[in-house]
Amino acid sequence: MNAINKALRGSFALSMILTVMLAAGIPLIPVGFAVVGGGFGTALGVIGIAFAAVGFYGCPLAWVAYGGKKSLQRVVSAVVEEHIYEVSEIAAQLGLSEKEVRNRIDTCFKKKYFIGYKREGDRLVLNENKALEDAEHVAECPHCGARFTYKGTDIRCPYCGSAQERK
Repeated sequence: MNAINKALRGSFALSMILTVMLAAGIPLIPVGFAVVGGGFGTALGVIGIAFAAVGFYGCPLAWVAYGGKKSLQRVVSAVVEEHIYEVSEIAAQLGLSEKEVRNRIDTCFKKKYFIGYKREGDRLVLNENKALEDAEHVAECPHCGARFTYKGTDIRCPYCGSAQERK
């Protein structure tokens, strides 16, 4: 949940900044050009135009992106907090079609919002696989014939020190 919540906070902050830029930019234009006048007034008017333009075009896009992330957060919440792992059950809980839930789950995996889960068909399960670095392997040294265990990818015989190749 941390990754989606962090993305959501960033998207919300950007949306709010662009909204404030739009709201502040509109009154800055007449205040800068008409009321203040001179070099400072012109600069204030230009800043107002820039704020209004960026806010006008960026504000709706930012809020739409925020809404998309919010819908993904709801899917992640259903899995992580409510422990609903079947696509059909998630669809029923959220009032969405199963196809839309599959698409949102795929998006969550691409954006790495589901850490520690894997998908098996229409079901999400905990990923209990161990990383190769953590798994313990057995090898036999071709130089001295000793059998030994190792972890990770750097394989050296603890007896003679020769490097080994992974099989």
